[in-house]
Amino acid sequence: MALSMSTTTPSALFTPPIVSPIKIPKIPRVLWPWQKVKLGPMTVSPMGFGTWAWGNQLLWGYEESMDTELQQVFNLAVDNGINLFDTADSYGTGKLNGQSEKLLGRFIGEFEGQTQVRDNIVIATKFAAYPWRLTPNQFVNACKSSLDRLEVDQIGIGQLHWSTANYAPLQERALWDGLVAMYDKGLVRAVGVSNYGPKQLLKIHDYLKERGVPLSSAQVQFSLLSMGEEQIEIKSICDSLGIRLISYSPLGLGMLTGKYSPSNLPRGPRSFLFRQIIPGLEPLVISLKEIAEKRGKTVPQVAINWCICKGTIPIPGVKSVKQAEDNLGAIGWKLRANEVDDLEYAARQSPAKMVQNVFQTR
Repeated sequence: MALSMSTTTPSALFTPPIVSPIKIPKIPRVLWPWQKVKLGPMTVSPMGFGTWAWGNQLLWGYEESMDTELQQVFNLAVDNGINLFDTADSYGTGKLNGQSEKLLGRFIGEFEGQTQVRDNIVIATKFAAYPWRLTPNQFVNACKSSLDRLEVDQIGIGQLHWSTANYAPLQERALWDGLVAMYDKGLVRAVGVSNYGPKQLLKIHDYLKERGVPLSSAQVQFSLLSMGEEQIEIKSICDSLGIRLISYSPLGLGMLTGKYSPSNLPRGPRSFLFRQIIPGLEPLVISLKEIAEKRGKTVPQVAINWCICKGTIPIPGVKSVKQAEDNLGAIGWKLRANEVDDLEYAARQSPAKMVQNVFQTR
């Protein structure tokens, strides 16, 4: 609330009220203009924000006391042109299952900016291939439950979270039919998949095409830590078929931030993975730091920008205003071609590679 007073009021007689200081997040000034990209029938920011941590106590240490700052993160992102947010109906541990979607729904509803800006927000949510989701109608009901948690009438991108081809191939077709049904019913504007390898990606693309449903996106782990032959093949297929690749874990769960070392590991379950990989990342981390220093950027900004330069939409996770501010600095500029080459060479020289998601199929 703004306070105004007459300039004729004697300052000696005016006693200002005692108020607690309000921390206003610093808004980066480097973002505009940048070009938005097409994702199916929608136009989105060249980077989105991932919300896996919103509700995840086990891996990310979520507590409900964080919700105020998470809302600041959301507002900061939207105010700076980010309109793509990725979530899932399985995000949130234990009794907090679905918490990520609930928080996004609440933050959208309470957003105080322009109505047009709010209406342009694109939610990409993923529906888990739980073993009890055996029919297309059950998958449609999962979509309807997400709509309720998100408090929206239509989801931007409805995604199949993983393929069951490796362990329950008969269930797979029912889930595909569920995607078709939710698209035909207008519950989602577009459909996508997550953790699909090259062969299954081609299969579902062709199947959906026969049903008159375009496959708009494919979400996979894609970063300087995860650029093996299979990931490159997936990217090539996406480019040839007009599918937008969404790269999750563009910072390798934090390993590409430059803040960790063999003697400084994160707490919790991530520490075991980091202990195996961090010692073999020295060539890549050195290259990231050198380029970051030359360009006046941070290491995470360089790593995320590499994903953008490869034609993908990265969705780094955020759970603090500080992280959001830093990630926002990854857009509005581009690495030079020789810098991209240097990073990829350094990545190949680093013996450690990211462990692929166990749910990713061939």
